[in-house]
Amino acid sequence: MTPEEGIRIGSIQIRYYGLIIVLAMLVAAWVAARLAKRDGRDPEHVWGALTWAIIPGIIFARLFFVLFPPVSLTAGCATAVTTDVCRDASWFLQNITNLQQGPLAIWSGGLNIFGAVIGGFLGAYIYIKRNKLALGPWLDIAAVALPLGQAIGRWANFINQELYGGVTNLPWGIPIDSAHRVAPYGSTVNYPVATTFFHPLFLYESLWSVLAFIILLNLFQRNRKRLFPGDIFLFYVIQYAVIRFLLEFIRVEVSVIGGINLWQGVSLFVGVGALVYFLYRHRPGAAVIEAQPDMPREQKVKPTEAEQPSA
Repeated sequence: MTPEEGIRIGSIQIRYYGLIIVLAMLVAAWVAARLAKRDGRDPEHVWGALTWAIIPGIIFARLFFVLFPPVSLTAGCATAVTTDVCRDASWFLQNITNLQQGPLAIWSGGLNIFGAVIGGFLGAYIYIKRNKLALGPWLDIAAVALPLGQAIGRWANFINQELYGGVTNLPWGIPIDSAHRVAPYGSTVNYPVATTFFHPLFLYESLWSVLAFIILLNLFQRNRKRLFPGDIFLFYVIQYAVIRFLLEFIRVEVSVIGGINLWQGVSLFVGVGALVYFLYRHRPGAAVIEAQPDMPREQKVKPTEAEQPSA
């Protein structure tokens, strides 16, 4: 059994891709819980929010991949005779029951991080509102932990031999099996497996995420009182938009709409939007936004003597 396939216990197959993703979520949640406790907040809310975030996070991550697949899956759709060389959004939606390559086969890879963040945020937001928690401070806690989870989770891409860039002669280039290559690198004659190496984009993003975690953690611990609630989350959005925008220049599996690299465009739009919003919040004369304590759950209060019903 290959590393990509994982391990098998009887009839149960456990893929390393899934194990790494689960590990990433648990480590990030543990860090968030520690930060919440240090901030005087109930760390149990981290695990509660995580349970609400997991399912929509996975659904949206896969949905975004299915609706906006990379060009490696759609390049031949205009002339394809068989579906083996064409897997666009229409193909995915028509092959829901295909457990090898269809939309439900998340174990084979194909999770979009933009969808994961949006879906996870929606689930966590519902939990936060249901429990009457202050949104800004909890977003800041999540913003510190998320890069660490991403740094770990990107190694799942290494296991699946995905998220790589073009050919490179740099000493840290990685080999990619012919079965996992995309055009124009599929030819082992022009690009021999033994001598052709590719940019490890998963590694670049993983190292960047470690650095982002260290910086955001330092801001949270030392400079949080000089920032508005939610500012650290805006920094998280900006830093990820920057690295994603840059890496898209050398990424080989991109999603293109109207001749534009979709996720590079989204990164630019979101990153600039977050920066503009941060500057707007801190404009001269703007009202100071202070962190609010979490609102306690509704509790039954024993009525006072004056409130007691008369006999």
